[in-house]
Amino acid sequence: MNQLLSIPSQVGVVLRAARKRTKLSQAQLAAKIGLSQNRLSQLETDPGSMRVDQLLAIMSALSLELQVQPRDGPSVTENKSLPTGSKAEW
Repeated sequence: MNQLLSIPSQVGVVLRAARKRTKLSQAQLAAKIGLSQNRLSQLETDPGSMRVDQLLAIMSALSLELQVQPRDGPSVTENKSLPTGSKAEW
């Protein structure tokens, strides 16, 4: 599944669909990542309040990955300057 996201509300829709596709309830996914079911529900409904670490934890639990790339260019995965698992220095 590849999904282009332009606005925050789309993040919640994509994460909810991925959660349902993996047949996980909100409570099951929340337990996997150390959140309450209520907080996961809020994040699916209002993803604009989500922290980056929460987004990445949810995505990891759903076997999703985040890819950042230029709009008209090659994907970042083609750029070997940043090894997997390393941190970018800003």
